[in-house]
Amino acid sequence: MSKNKKEEFVKDITNMEDDFAQWYTDVIRKTDLVDYSPVKGFMVIKPYGYEIWENIQAFLDRRFKETGHKNCYFPLLIPESLLNKEKEHVEGFAPEVAWVTHGGSEELAERLCVRPTSETIICSMYSKWLTSYRELPYLYNQWCSVVRWEKSTRPFLRTSEFLWQEGHTLHETYEEAQKETLQMLDIYRELAEDVLAIPMILGEKSESEKFAGAYATYTIEALMHDGKALQSGTSHNLGQHFTKAFDIIYQSRESKLEYPFHTSWGVSTRLIGGLIMVHGDNRGLVLPPRVAPIQVVVIPIQQQKEGVLEATQKISDSLKKLGIRVLLDSDKNTTPGWKFNEYEMKGVPLRIELGPRDLQNNIVMVSRRDTLEKFQLSIGELETKIPELLDNVHNTMFEKALKNREEKTFLVEDYEQFKKMMSEKPGFVKTMWCGDAECEKRVKEETAATIRCIPFEQENLADVCPFCGKPAKHMVYIAKAY
Repeated sequence: MSKNKKEEFVKDITNMEDDFAQWYTDVIRKTDLVDYSPVKGFMVIKPYGYEIWENIQAFLDRRFKETGHKNCYFPLLIPESLLNKEKEHVEGFAPEVAWVTHGGSEELAERLCVRPTSETIICSMYSKWLTSYRELPYLYNQWCSVVRWEKSTRPFLRTSEFLWQEGHTLHETYEEAQKETLQMLDIYRELAEDVLAIPMILGEKSESEKFAGAYATYTIEALMHDGKALQSGTSHNLGQHFTKAFDIIYQSRESKLEYPFHTSWGVSTRLIGGLIMVHGDNRGLVLPPRVAPIQVVVIPIQQQKEGVLEATQKISDSLKKLGIRVLLDSDKNTTPGWKFNEYEMKGVPLRIELGPRDLQNNIVMVSRRDTLEKFQLSIGELETKIPELLDNVHNTMFEKALKNREEKTFLVEDYEQFKKMMSEKPGFVKTMWCGDAECEKRVKEETAATIRCIPFEQENLADVCPFCGKPAKHMVYIAKAY
């Protein structure tokens, strides 16, 4: 296809270097991932977008069950009195809460909150259920939607309703709860790196950035193509904060009444936004194979010619038997050129083309979406080569994302240099911090950048905090974030 036709096909996608926000909006609409609903801030996830979520969900659900967790479901609505039982928690979510005030035409005696998260309703049930240490640990998870009435929204990244999972576990000891908290964080890292091909920084949130009511919050942080960070998953050690507030008491091994230790953890559909912004390009989506709804698209060329359609069907069937998600597009109403561009824009990792001459030579043409390379393979080696290629695409995408993060990670030694960096060259800044919340607050107010995490892998970059000159306590990652 000529360059002019290629440019015409993608003309509705804004160049990402010119306007990254508009590029993002163009891509999600052009590739049919979502649509806007009649209620501002609420998105409709269309089949192609929802299939990505289903693949994320399938991986996590398997890993949760492998580590002993069970799924359950808790109500959407939470009585106001229940929400108010934990003061710090409700204050953290108060500006975003949606309220139900009427049932039919009758005003309710008590307002009902549409869950922004489920700690309160789940803890109220745990207080009814738990009686003895023999029942512990509680290892429960739910898949659901939550509502947080956001002022500014963008599909997947920040919406008033989003899909997620939230795990809520109870343990006999703090040590067991801490082990659980870090185990789930590592499962999120597995998802991000081994499925989504997104490299992550793992660490602990600062005191001011942690979850309301948590003893400690741990996070996985990714860097987008435009140099902004995305909090991609969090895991919280809640200690006995909620269990005391909700009178969750059990009889211990020593026949004493004790409060269990509590964790919660979650990831949401914002991961799809991260996926788009880490891997996408000016042609559209670039999807990692392990999460792509279609891993391989097979396109017959001159399919009316003898044997072509049958051969592509046979290729498709053989790959499907290997567990590969394959689409054979034999639609006669669109041209091969249109199909090439359509599936390229939708980020399909591999494309296989076969025409009459290819069939005579027992070969196909294969195209990679990530590198845009094209090459020939013999039909007989497809069952071996295609799985290898899919793994190679994943690895190449991960390395490209890692290289982008490394190129946009900077060391700073003084505050003026930091402010200039934040305004001119967005990315991760690695630097030292004194640990003082007032220092952190000042940096946020003056630059709009936040401490993304105190990474587990610490480095001693300097002896003093570049923001205030006090003795340094931690190495941190700081960035502007979505």
